[in-house]
Amino acid sequence: MINLMYLVLTALLALNVSSEILNAFKTVDASLMNSNGVIDEKNNTLFKSFAEKVKDPATRERAEVWNAKALKIKALSDDISTYIDGLKSNLKTEAGLDPKTGAFKEDALEPATRLFVEKKEGTALQKKLADFKSNLLAVDDSMAKEIASTLPLNLDPPANVNSAAAKGDWGYSYFHMTPTVAALTILSKFQNDVKNSEAIAVDYCHRKTGEVKIIFDQFQAIASQSSEYMMPNQELTIQGGVGAFSKAAKPTVTIDGQSIPLNADGIAEYKTTVGGPGDYSKKVVISFTKPDGTPGRLEKEIKYTVGSPTGASVSADAVKVLYIGLDNPLSVSGGNVGDERVKVSIDNGELAKQGNGKYISRPRTPGKANVVLNIDGKPQTFEFRVKSVPDPVAKVGNNKGGQMGVNEFKAQMGVRAELENFVFEGVRFDVTGYTLVLTGAGFPTLQYRQVKGASFDGVRDLIEKAKPGTTVSIDEIKAAGPGGTRTLAPIVFNLR
Repeated sequence: MINLMYLVLTALLALNVSSEILNAFKTVDASLMNSNGVIDEKNNTLFKSFAEKVKDPATRERAEVWNAKALKIKALSDDISTYIDGLKSNLKTEAGLDPKTGAFKEDALEPATRLFVEKKEGTALQKKLADFKSNLLAVDDSMAKEIASTLPLNLDPPANVNSAAAKGDWGYSYFHMTPTVAALTILSKFQNDVKNSEAIAVDYCHRKTGEVKIIFDQFQAIASQSSEYMMPNQELTIQGGVGAFSKAAKPTVTIDGQSIPLNADGIAEYKTTVGGPGDYSKKVVISFTKPDGTPGRLEKEIKYTVGSPTGASVSADAVKVLYIGLDNPLSVSGGNVGDERVKVSIDNGELAKQGNGKYISRPRTPGKANVVLNIDGKPQTFEFRVKSVPDPVAKVGNNKGGQMGVNEFKAQMGVRAELENFVFEGVRFDVTGYTLVLTGAGFPTLQYRQVKGASFDGVRDLIEKAKPGTTVSIDEIKAAGPGGTRTLAPIVFNLR
């Protein structure tokens, strides 16, 4: 009779796991896995930087030492992450995984209990995570002193579990009578803690590699062009760089937002074939490091004119590109012919006349647009590229993720979207919603909330609980702007 009552109770508990709760766990699990991908991408960028520093004589000695430590940290992280992936696979098998469809009993309460409590995999997981944390901190004593308190991996049992059985069994407190999909989310949470711990430690190693004194005798940011006046199909060359170039502080050069690689002389050289007649400009941005280690920046607008044998011209007042969703100003000239004798048309979108020689273009589809000037029955065609406005970058304050002071984070008002290095001024995107996920210190049980709008007001109560070692993931970020609503890449903050 007692066994029969237990079976009935178990069935009733299973019925109480609603589809809404299951879907919520799936959403959080997907967000955590997305966050893990972002962290991996950031770490890969750091290891590419390590490779460059190892090749550079100015940084090779320190880079070889700290790169070896960073690789050891990565190996520890990869090992525990692979182990947790194995647990996820075993749990799905316990829950009746169908190899053909991938379906399993998401709401079943028994599989997690069997695997983690009865088979003691919970105890094994706790030991693996504890060993990972201690082995990571043992890689370097100076690193351990600085980052130990900020690591998000917390192995304390959930604070709200009060049963006597749970107090003596870590696996019991997390996995006893837990739906399969919820147990998978808990495992993803620990994977996320491991990935964030790896990111904090690798970032420390990379910063130690960068502590190299940079010496310039003299320096000056430069940007130059081959000519200010050309004829159609001639080549335009733009050069940008830093005088007294140092290999330990290579400048970063962008032209109209496009990153330009440096040649052997440390100069970024950009070449393009100019289009039809008109006045044009290119925005050059050069970022570099000054001798005192502080960042320097130069922004310069390169202007040039393309002549026309007939004197007729059409030029975009911003750039030789028309953007979908924006009012693109065009200046039209008939040369020696008056404006009243010039008829203007476009084959992609609409043109609206604003005054003599002034038009607004609103293209519809990416690709090309031909603006045709018909002067006294003689047409001339001017070709423009048509692009969509690029996606903005999600930020909190001026930060796109990474380490951030906990008080600095709490002082922020919300999430914003910013177009970086875009040639048009005043183009705006407004954040219309996001999902906030908090794990690590202060959050032994993962917390998340979906938010409408950009403000932190609706999640201020969660943010105020954050402390050093908390990991904040902001995902499913929606931003409305030219061309409609975009979904932006997630951002992850490790609070210190």
